[in-house]
Amino acid sequence: MIDYQPLYESLLNAKADAWTKILPQQLATAFNCTKHGNLAGWQTLVDNLPELTPTLRLADADTVQIGGTKNVSDEARALLENQLKALHPWRKGPYDLFGIKINTEWRSDWKWNRLKNYIAPLKHRLVLDVGCGNGYHCWRMLGAHAKMVVGIDPLLLNVLQFQMIRKLYGEAPVYVLPLGMEQLPHGLKAFDTVFSMGVLYHRRSPIDHLLELRDCLQPGGELILETLVIDGGPGKVLLPEERYANMRNVWFLPSCETLFSWLKRCGFINIRLVDVTTTSIDEQRTTEWMTFHSLKDFLDAKNPQLTCEGLPAPKRAIIIANSD
Repeated sequence: MIDYQPLYESLLNAKADAWTKILPQQLATAFNCTKHGNLAGWQTLVDNLPELTPTLRLADADTVQIGGTKNVSDEARALLENQLKALHPWRKGPYDLFGIKINTEWRSDWKWNRLKNYIAPLKHRLVLDVGCGNGYHCWRMLGAHAKMVVGIDPLLLNVLQFQMIRKLYGEAPVYVLPLGMEQLPHGLKAFDTVFSMGVLYHRRSPIDHLLELRDCLQPGGELILETLVIDGGPGKVLLPEERYANMRNVWFLPSCETLFSWLKRCGFINIRLVDVTTTSIDEQRTTEWMTFHSLKDFLDAKNPQLTCEGLPAPKRAIIIANSD
């Protein structure tokens, strides 16, 4: 079991008392095995990990690496690989766990490399990663010397993948909690840095999401926002009628200028665009660790600049701003 006491203490120090009071019950409710048919089995996988002692822990390299090939037997490595594959699909990574290379659907290291030189140094900072998946970027934030990283993601499979990695890594000031953004108390103003990457376009109200992000930040804190965008000027927004790249839950894809205006309207200052990149089929793809369809299957077979619905292919922007 993860010891959450250091997390509670850090939240109290950040004057996030409102969350500290309700968080233990939130975790107890989320980890109630009777409410999720697979949770008990996933938790058993984590509990039954082989006893391994990592001699190497790298969270600052492109591949988050724990352990090596020399300090684990072939039998233990085979058992670990089977346990890891039982938590399929693996979306974010890559990871190298005692010589087992998890080739995830996303090359999440590419996204990190696009933003890492533009953000404020994370040293001594309390960081929130919204929609963090299995926590790959949380480990990179730890590698950048964050004081503590709190990731939230409502999908329990992602949380259990993180727990498996954390158990292999050992105690660390990194947590991934099975919560959605709406479960955080309003007006926390506790975090020095907040990341929201790949979340905004899934929100029915993007303005509300931006306001929620601002409310999590201390005055002057930094927001790193990564989201799908479209070409165009002020006021340009794409609202898919049904699906976008075969995803049902995509709502608003703004132009960068529109996104700037939303951020200004929500009280953010010092807004700057640091990257715009078209997502390639090399960055998001099917692998042996994520065997379902991926981006290649959701683009127009004759024109990869369009999705299978005939809409502009995925293009992602990274914007950094500060709370006022």
